[in-house]
Amino acid sequence: MSTVTPTRAPHSDIPGGHGPGDGRVGGGLFDPKQLITSFPEAVRKLDPRVMVKSPVMFVVEIGSVLTTVLAVTRPGDWFGWAIAAWLWLTTIFANLAEAVAEGRGKAQADTLRRAKTETVARRLVGKSPASRTEEQVPGTELRIGDLVVCEAGDIIPGDGDVVDGVASVDESAITGESAPVIRESGGDRSAVTGGTKVLSDRVVIKITTKPGETFIDRMIKLVEGAARQKTPNEIALNILLASLTIVFLIAVVTLQPFAVYAGAGQSLIVLTALLVCLIPTTIGALLSAIGIAGMDRLVQRNVLAMSGRAVEAAGDVSTLLLDKTGTITLGNRQAAEFVPVAGVTAAELADAAQLSSLADETPEGRSVVVLAKERYGLRERGRGELAGAEWVAFTAQTRMSGVDLTEHGAPRRIRKGATGSVVAWVEQSGGHASGEARTLTERISTAGGTPLLVAVEDAGGARVLGVIHLKDVVKEGMRERFDELRRMGIKTVMITGDNPLTARAIAEEAGVDDFLAEATPEDKMALIKREQAGGKLVAMTGDGTNDAPALAQADVGVAMNTGTSAAKEAGNMVDLDSNPTKLIEIVEIGKQLLITRGALTTFSIANDVAKYFAIIPAMFAVAYPSLDRLNIMHLSSPESAILSAVVFNALVIVALVPLALRGVRYRPTSADRMLRRNLGIYGLGGLIAPFVGIKLIDLLLSLIPGIG
Repeated sequence: MSTVTPTRAPHSDIPGGHGPGDGRVGGGLFDPKQLITSFPEAVRKLDPRVMVKSPVMFVVEIGSVLTTVLAVTRPGDWFGWAIAAWLWLTTIFANLAEAVAEGRGKAQADTLRRAKTETVARRLVGKSPASRTEEQVPGTELRIGDLVVCEAGDIIPGDGDVVDGVASVDESAITGESAPVIRESGGDRSAVTGGTKVLSDRVVIKITTKPGETFIDRMIKLVEGAARQKTPNEIALNILLASLTIVFLIAVVTLQPFAVYAGAGQSLIVLTALLVCLIPTTIGALLSAIGIAGMDRLVQRNVLAMSGRAVEAAGDVSTLLLDKTGTITLGNRQAAEFVPVAGVTAAELADAAQLSSLADETPEGRSVVVLAKERYGLRERGRGELAGAEWVAFTAQTRMSGVDLTEHGAPRRIRKGATGSVVAWVEQSGGHASGEARTLTERISTAGGTPLLVAVEDAGGARVLGVIHLKDVVKEGMRERFDELRRMGIKTVMITGDNPLTARAIAEEAGVDDFLAEATPEDKMALIKREQAGGKLVAMTGDGTNDAPALAQADVGVAMNTGTSAAKEAGNMVDLDSNPTKLIEIVEIGKQLLITRGALTTFSIANDVAKYFAIIPAMFAVAYPSLDRLNIMHLSSPESAILSAVVFNALVIVALVPLALRGVRYRPTSADRMLRRNLGIYGLGGLIAPFVGIKLIDLLLSLIPGIG
């Protein structure tokens, strides 16, 4: 394992709830309510000014108009009317796919709007704190820099930072989590969101956004699709689809002169049907829905992406920067082992460690009590059970906790704490710390752990009983997650303020590929730039102001909602749950988006082959009977063959909408295996499905008198 270890003083380190909508819209098209609400929007999208944004479907709409005009001029031509009707259905189905995807976002927006209320703000007026007075103003009149007061029961009127006080805040309207969160001044948890509710105490908030540009406003616009712009990859694919459409258009237009010369001239209706069936209508119809659904999947996981580009970039990420504390580890050091000195049993040490930790309310102290109970069956004793005991609570000044009690008529004092503090206590009590105790503490420190000494003073004098090994516990399943990322071709780098020895121990246990120890904001920036210089896309998470430069530099910067406004402004995604491990899910969602788009593009292009075998023989078999050999599906008549291909072309869009919205399932694997899987399932499936579908439709049409 390589290391990136700047030689400077240590710098401190700086799957979730489902937010708004546990009753979210489902992933399929066939939800009657969703269909009813989306259909009018699908019809409105027939506006040519809207359709022209999708070149493929714009051509289909032009074909629909042309065949309708031709059908009107031939009232008795059932074939012309049938082709015109199915071309219109093809266009509407494409619009319906996009409208359903947008409707899912609007359902999320409705939930968010319930959090965005017209509140009255208590704005502070005056230059100095002593002379400030309150005035009530509508929340919409607040400006950047205004100070507002919020007390228990108040709705926070706008996005801002707490500049004075600490309060418990209910953010369930945004995150869907019922547990309140603490917001306080002067730290990385000072940012508050408009529309959330203060549950306790009093805070002064400095407004950081303009009306209409708050966090909820931006999220509503995003999930409704109003702020969605086509991504570079989407634009490139649109250009490719437009190019293919032009090629097929030229081919169909030039086909008519040759057909006329050969005595097999075709009607405009047949030529239009051929063009629509040969151009990539399937992916052209679903392309926008795939992009919108990708954004929606992030919202389902309580992640707000500021742009579609960020979602796509997540799918192409090759380097992940992850904070150690709270992301890879639980964040609280926990007791892992009792190591006694010679002459002391582990059970004796555990008993003394537990007694001395009963007055220690820190997470580390509680973990000592739990380990003694689990490892040696020592029942946790309540303070009231030890009559006459004097408890010594842990403080940051003494860095020790303990108890003074009387056992069998003799006094006994027990202490547990930091090495230096306990050694000093032992020496002050007339004893001395053995060399073995010092060796044990050094060994634990070298291994990346934190040693706590346990000492006792009784009739035998003051002495050290042993050492408690505290370690930052790696979250369960992290090694497996990193193995998955490695199979995806993604390099993981752990960022920590710990010393290199501790960082190396945690990195090896967690299974990350690399680590950056004693990291400063400048070190993070330098690492990101080095990775990007090598052609890699980098993703990272952060919540503090000191993370803002790196979040802005990263290709995918995920800011925690509990973090500072600077961090949220710098990142291009915000995790409403403030769960740092969400970054791994975000990468998987991005990859799922790219895979879904690629899979349906492959399917769309592949199924044109079957349509070719359906329509070309039907067009020319009368003039050239030998071409009937290409009618390998044995379709009943030229009209039935052409109509069957057009009907299948429309229905396949409907069939694939649920897949476009849900996304192709992503499995961590290498790129070449993924490509083979894609070609095997969607390439081969795109070849076979039309043969089966067109034949079945032809059999049904042949039962209708006058068609078969």
